[in-house]
Amino acid sequence: MSAHPSRSAIPEAVGLDLQAVERWFGAAVPDTRPPLSFHVLAGGYSNLTYRVADQRGRSWVLRRPPAGPLRPGAHSMEREWRILTALQTSAVPVPPTAAFCADPGVTGAEFYVMDHVEGIVIDSAESAAALTPHARRRLSDDIVATLVRLHQVDPGVVGRRPGTQTDSYVTKQLGLWLRQIDGAGGPRTREIVDVHKILSERRPPQRWTGLTHGDFRLGNMLVTAEGKIAAVLDWELWTVGDPLADLGWLAAWWILDTDDGWSPDRADGFPTAAELAADYQRLTGHDTSDIPYYIAFALWRLACISEGVYQRYAAGMMGRPPTPLDVLAARPRELAAAAREALL
Repeated sequence: MSAHPSRSAIPEAVGLDLQAVERWFGAAVPDTRPPLSFHVLAGGYSNLTYRVADQRGRSWVLRRPPAGPLRPGAHSMEREWRILTALQTSAVPVPPTAAFCADPGVTGAEFYVMDHVEGIVIDSAESAAALTPHARRRLSDDIVATLVRLHQVDPGVVGRRPGTQTDSYVTKQLGLWLRQIDGAGGPRTREIVDVHKILSERRPPQRWTGLTHGDFRLGNMLVTAEGKIAAVLDWELWTVGDPLADLGWLAAWWILDTDDGWSPDRADGFPTAAELAADYQRLTGHDTSDIPYYIAFALWRLACISEGVYQRYAAGMMGRPPTPLDVLAARPRELAAAAREALL
């Protein structure tokens, strides 16, 4: 008897026609032994992610877009599949890809499957405690080295060439996020607009262009108990852009006061954000003196994201909020203030 949960154990498997997916696996993924079991890894308003296992104990991860209407171009599984496939032979650790399904008739949308990779997600003080101080230091070194290796990948592997863009990455992002806030009925948090003005006025020139992850942080990595990155996950925001935006995003999350009050540089063995930037400069030779700007830019982006989250919960579009509504209401202002402070 299989030790895996049965299909009936996941009635919440939104977006999956389990029998159709199992038939597709049999044709697309070699040596699959049905019946398959499915376990929810992530859901809600992000991409739906499932762990799939067969009777031999082999397991994969299946990702598909959220169920329901989507903005044009959003949640492209083909785009994620393309970057993961391109990085298979690179020095960037990513899960091995298994198969891509472009036929929405199978389960309502395109999806892809990659091998399941064992590892720890460091997203809280409790998960960080699973690593020794030595492993935390080793992980910090590996994070910076992995980011450098990503930025050294030739964008041509995904059919993109740097130097063809007329506006800098930051310029486009500043306009994009403010338009999204305006499109939701205008910003409730005036500080977001004020900081946008400062960021626009102080925007540094984009000195380098490279392949970027877009959401490079501890929570999007699987790591070993020894402090090595087993795989970098969640590539939906990758682009050819400004590498320092990736570094600034990492550093902003590194020092950010999360809901549980934990940030890496408060735990023994983790370096400071300034040390991360210094390590990146040492490995690349790129000047990172503008990193306070990129940290502020990252915090401002998070303020915009928080504004949208609050508006959706306040409008009753996302059900009951995971934290009190007044906490969500205050978060955009707090992040905008942190962005302003980083610019001082």
